[in-house]
Amino acid sequence: MKIEFTAEQLKYQESFRNFVKTEIIPFAAKNDRTEYLPTELVEKVAKKGYLGATISEKYGGLGYDMITLGLLNEEVGRGCSSTRALLTVHGMVAVAIEKWGTEEQREYWLPKMAKGEIIGAFGLTEPKIGSDAKSIETSAVLSDGNYILNGSKKWITMGQIADIFIVFAKLEGNPTAFLVEKNRQGFSTKKIHGLMGVRASMIAELFMDNCYIPEENMIGRAGTGLSHVALSCLDYGRYTIAWGCVGIGQECIEESVLYANKRKQFGCTLSQNQLIQKMITEMVVNVKAARLMCLNAGYLKEIGDPETIIETWKAKYFASTMINKVAGDALQIHGANGFSQEYPVERYYRDAKINEVIEGTTQMHEILIAKNIMGHK
Repeated sequence: MKIEFTAEQLKYQESFRNFVKTEIIPFAAKNDRTEYLPTELVEKVAKKGYLGATISEKYGGLGYDMITLGLLNEEVGRGCSSTRALLTVHGMVAVAIEKWGTEEQREYWLPKMAKGEIIGAFGLTEPKIGSDAKSIETSAVLSDGNYILNGSKKWITMGQIADIFIVFAKLEGNPTAFLVEKNRQGFSTKKIHGLMGVRASMIAELFMDNCYIPEENMIGRAGTGLSHVALSCLDYGRYTIAWGCVGIGQECIEESVLYANKRKQFGCTLSQNQLIQKMITEMVVNVKAARLMCLNAGYLKEIGDPETIIETWKAKYFASTMINKVAGDALQIHGANGFSQEYPVERYYRDAKINEVIEGTTQMHEILIAKNIMGHK
């Protein structure tokens, strides 16, 4: 693999960075405090076409290659993890429809998603079910050309503003994926507030009480909800999250260097302190290592190598654990100021932790990576 961006990718990267600098970073702290992602921001993201980044040009999307998608998520992740979360979950729904949906589903939903006319969200986790996804309790029953869904989902990113959800339910005991519109009778949501980090990600709980959806709203086939649909979605999700961690890490480095060069203690700047130099060196190396792992996973996706799935697991595992150390060191360098909302590292520190939980906990990653290495099923 030749690690070198094309001229087009570099142009995209600069464009992403400029957008984040002007439209996201100035408002990120306020969005975090209010636990709200403004409609105007979502509209600006949509106008740039970023909600269609993963959607093929055939359906009105941008059709970015996997490296460009990574760069987009890194840059947006630098500015605001909640906005990056919008790209992730919306993209997961688009991936599911384009890969596993019928042509009718693709032609109807994808152009709307690409334009940002509708927002998608991913409904797998339940109040009692997290990592053990095969044990979901939400049920689906076929009756007179409709599926009747009953159950609930929790911690659903963008659940407050999404128009369409991929909901996983058991159909005759087999996990199956369905498209559920928010205006369906029997479907409702409840806002969740008070999160430690990524507070503007518009988290919600979903409720389905005899929720009727048409038979054609199944995605894929009966029983392939986890093995096919969710696998594709979660792989994409892990990939974007890993890149987002790189973005937070890069911001932690830049904020720490800026602070260390200005802050004076004992007659010299912090940057002259060898222990501070050691911390920043480790931050730089770890962020670069995570970026290279992301690039490797993206390259493998681009050439269709099946090893990309496990390499994405590794990239997400390393990046999510790395960013907690990096964000912790950034806060430490800032001292007491690091605990103040006047400095962005306070938010980065809180946002970092969620990455070790979403789309597979650190421990699930360790189990699956180890099993892959040792050849266990």
